[in-house]
Amino acid sequence: MLNKQNIWFMTLFSLILVLGVYYVTMPNDTLKKIAVETKKVQDEKTDVEEVMEESSLTALRVSKEEQRKEKMESLQTSLTDDDLSTNEKNNTFELLKYLNEIQGKENGFEKKLKKEFGLDCYTKIDQMNISVICVSNEHDTVLANNIMKLIQKEYQEPMSITVKFQKK
Repeated sequence: MLNKQNIWFMTLFSLILVLGVYYVTMPNDTLKKIAVETKKVQDEKTDVEEVMEESSLTALRVSKEEQRKEKMESLQTSLTDDDLSTNEKNNTFELLKYLNEIQGKENGFEKKLKKEFGLDCYTKIDQMNISVICVSNEHDTVLANNIMKLIQKEYQEPMSITVKFQKK
């Protein structure tokens, strides 16, 4: 007499056998079509990546975001670590908060510079140093000075602000 275990084994074995025969006898044209479609999708992805990297400011932003994301992920994992003391967890949380504040300030500066001067700019805050890269055909010292003043208004203590211009 057949038991349930034998019936299940025979059913699954026959299913695997049928699928194996199907894939072995599949026409080569179908496999070639699948390979061509996969290659087209990969080519479209690389085209999109190349277009995005044409803008140097976008490339700088992406690089900065990747670094910041990695840092935040490592801080978040250490925040959930049970081995850390409460003081260490508080310091980690404060650092996460600081990174979020910096990111907000950088985005705010970029919006202000776009609104005030009509320039596409990239800003990076690194402790007491602020770097600004603007896309402009003119390299005007008065404009650079105005950008520095606009950013310095946000801080009480003097900051080291550098402004660079890139041609369009």
